[in-house]
Amino acid sequence: MEIQRYNRLKIVLAEKERTGTWLSEQMGHSISTVSRWMTNKVQPSVEQLFEIAKFLDVDVRELLVSSKENVR
Repeated sequence: MEIQRYNRLKIVLAEKERTGTWLSEQMGHSISTVSRWMTNKVQPSVEQLFEIAKFLDVDVRELLVSSKENVR
Protein backbone atom coordinates (compact mmCIF):
# COMPACT_ATOMS: atom_id res chain seq x y z
CA MET A 1 0.00 0.00 0.00
CA GLU A 2 1.39 3.34 -1.09
CA ILE A 3 1.62 6.12 1.51
CA GLN A 4 -0.21 9.27 0.42
CA ARG A 5 2.14 12.25 0.21
CA TYR A 6 0.86 15.41 1.85
CA ASN A 7 4.05 17.24 2.68
CA ARG A 8 7.32 17.93 0.89
CA LEU A 9 9.39 18.23 4.05
CA LYS A 10 12.08 15.75 3.01
CA ILE A 11 12.48 17.48 -0.37
CA VAL A 12 12.63 20.99 1.08
CA LEU A 13 15.16 19.92 3.73
CA ALA A 14 17.37 18.50 0.96
CA GLU A 15 17.00 21.67 -1.11
CA LYS A 16 18.05 23.73 1.91
CA GLU A 17 20.90 21.28 2.67
CA ARG A 18 19.46 20.56 6.12
CA THR A 19 18.75 17.27 7.86
CA GLY A 20 15.93 15.86 9.91
CA THR A 21 18.29 15.86 12.87
CA TRP A 22 18.89 19.59 12.44
CA LEU A 23 15.14 20.27 12.26
CA SER A 24 14.44 18.13 15.33
CA GLU A 25 17.03 20.12 17.28
CA GLN A 26 15.58 23.45 16.12
CA MET A 27 12.04 22.47 17.03
CA GLY A 28 12.74 20.50 20.18
CA HIS A 29 11.08 17.35 18.79
CA SER A 30 12.54 13.87 18.66
CA ILE A 31 14.22 12.74 15.47
CA SER A 32 11.66 9.94 15.25
CA THR A 33 8.81 12.48 15.12
CA VAL A 34 10.53 14.47 12.38
CA SER A 35 11.34 11.24 10.53
CA ARG A 36 7.65 10.27 10.52
CA TRP A 37 6.82 13.72 9.11
CA MET A 38 9.50 13.32 6.43
CA THR A 39 8.13 9.94 5.35
CA ASN A 40 4.51 11.17 5.44
CA LYS A 41 3.55 8.51 7.97
CA VAL A 42 2.33 11.32 10.27
CA GLN A 43 1.63 14.95 9.42
CA PRO A 44 2.77 17.99 11.41
CA SER A 45 0.04 20.31 12.64
CA VAL A 46 -0.65 23.56 10.85
CA GLU A 47 1.17 25.42 13.64
CA GLN A 48 4.16 23.11 13.27
CA LEU A 49 4.18 23.62 9.49
CA PHE A 50 4.44 27.38 10.01
CA GLU A 51 7.26 26.87 12.51
CA ILE A 52 9.10 24.57 10.06
CA ALA A 53 8.66 27.16 7.28
CA LYS A 54 10.18 29.80 9.54
CA PHE A 55 13.22 27.66 10.34
CA LEU A 56 13.73 26.79 6.67
CA ASP A 57 12.99 30.35 5.46
CA VAL A 58 10.35 29.21 2.96
CA ASP A 59 6.70 29.96 2.33
CA VAL A 60 4.60 27.39 4.17
CA ARG A 61 2.98 26.45 0.85
CA GLU A 62 6.32 25.03 -0.31
CA LEU A 63 6.00 22.37 2.39
CA LEU A 64 2.72 21.01 1.03
CA VAL A 65 2.02 18.79 -1.94
CA SER A 66 -0.36 20.46 -4.36
CA SER A 67 -3.88 19.07 -4.21
CA LYS A 68 -3.67 18.75 -8.01
CA GLU A 69 -0.79 16.24 -7.60
CA ASN A 70 -2.86 14.01 -5.31
CA VAL A 71 -5.66 13.48 -7.83
CA ARG A 72 -5.64 9.91 -9.17
